[in-house]
Amino acid sequence: MSQNTARGVLHIHSAPAALCPHVEWAVSSAVDARVDFTWHPQPAAPGDFRAELSWEGSAGLGATLASALRAVSHLRFEVTEDPSPGCDGGRWSHTPELGIFHATTDVHGNIVVSEDRIRYAYEMGAGDPSVVYQELSLALGEAWDEELESFRHAAEGAPVHWLHQVVS
Repeated sequence: MSQNTARGVLHIHSAPAALCPHVEWAVSSAVDARVDFTWHPQPAAPGDFRAELSWEGSAGLGATLASALRAVSHLRFEVTEDPSPGCDGGRWSHTPELGIFHATTDVHGNIVVSEDRIRYAYEMGAGDPSVVYQELSLALGEAWDEELESFRHAAEGAPVHWLHQVVS
């Protein structure tokens, strides 16, 4: 039986210097191989550092990476996983203030909101458009996007390194 291979990107938007080795350890544990990031100062959070890593591995590795990093406090990160045959794509965003957000994504990276989530927004709104708007904003992860935007801009043009998951 062949295993689906997926690709994605891990963005460590902001990590205090003391946590950088812990981030490397968490990612290394998730991929079962040593990982050494190239850390750069994060201008949006003086004293913090950022790193980016493109990855390739088994479908579902994005969720594994997000789970491993979620345990590291004071960390801002995003993990993306492109869709692969038989598997949806995904995006995981995390901030210390908001916690973790997950969304399914399409082949273009757009967030896909399910029929059930839209129906839930309608039900919660009970005729109040502002509540429907609030629920759909939550389903799209807008609060995470707003908080992470300045960290994303600070990383524009940064070098990206490739990681290939070791599969035994």
